[in-house]
Amino acid sequence: MREEEVRRGIEFLFFAHASLWRAIDARLAEKELGRAHYRALYFIARQPGLTISDLLALLGITKQSLGRVVKELEAREYLTTRPGNRDRRAKELRLTDAGRAAEREIFAALRDTMSRAYTHAGQQAVTGFWQVSEALVPPRERRRIAGLGKDAG
Repeated sequence: MREEEVRRGIEFLFFAHASLWRAIDARLAEKELGRAHYRALYFIARQPGLTISDLLALLGITKQSLGRVVKELEAREYLTTRPGNRDRRAKELRLTDAGRAAEREIFAALRDTMSRAYTHAGQQAVTGFWQVSEALVPPRERRRIAGLGKDAG
């Protein structure tokens, strides 16, 4: 692969990522939420009962940053924490009805944006996109990603 092709791919990743987030920025602002808040809501919705440490690993942010996000979402009654079933020291996270509703509303904009792009590109391109995206994820993280949504309600 030529360097120019790699650069073009990186540029498309940068611009696509920015465009995807812009699709929900207005809805986030209406709810006085940031992107980190939504990312937390999204992953908790995908895996109810997710622990703080699991969410830290998924988001790749500092414990301090996640603590602030979780505290704000709890204060807004979007999520609850409770001791873990297997380890009482671990906090499990679950969305409240309000949290699920907010996540679904914001996700709808992301879904519509991705659906339009998928339709435009066609199934073969979508499959290729998934393959490239998966190859960019370190192998040790792929199992965690594969498990998302397995227990979602």
